[in-house]
Amino acid sequence: MTTNNRIVDTEQARDMLVKFIMGKTMPFTASITDGKHRTSDQNRLQRQWVLEISAQLGDQSPEEVRGYCKLHFGVPILRNENDVFKAEYDAVIMPLPYEHKLKLMMVPFDFGVTRLMTTRQKTAYLDTVHRHFSEQGLILTNPEDLKRRRAA
Repeated sequence: MTTNNRIVDTEQARDMLVKFIMGKTMPFTASITDGKHRTSDQNRLQRQWVLEISAQLGDQSPEEVRGYCKLHFGVPILRNENDVFKAEYDAVIMPLPYEHKLKLMMVPFDFGVTRLMTTRQKTAYLDTVHRHFSEQGLILTNPEDLKRRRAA
């Protein structure tokens, strides 16, 4: 089974999606998620924070931090809001031991979590990451500082 995710944010993209659907052989399953796809600014902030968290903790690589965040903060968001994700996660990953779940969040497996998020979901994810690590005394880059640096 293959999945085809598309961001539809223009009339042309909508027309291309309709053409794609019309060309599909039935039966097939389709799902549509309201909202805009996560932004490159959100992705940059996540990468920045993963590096900062790793450096301040000192005992986890950036990839380990990323996997931890995906599993602990991203998965619950998507399980609550995306029925297709919930069904797939619950069938494939949920039964596994914790260590295996964590490994599946990281390269080379890299189970899709944040790449499936809308901007609203990614904002909730980033807010949760920030709150969790700030409560441990870590200092993370303020997103407004990044915006100011790019504008300068």
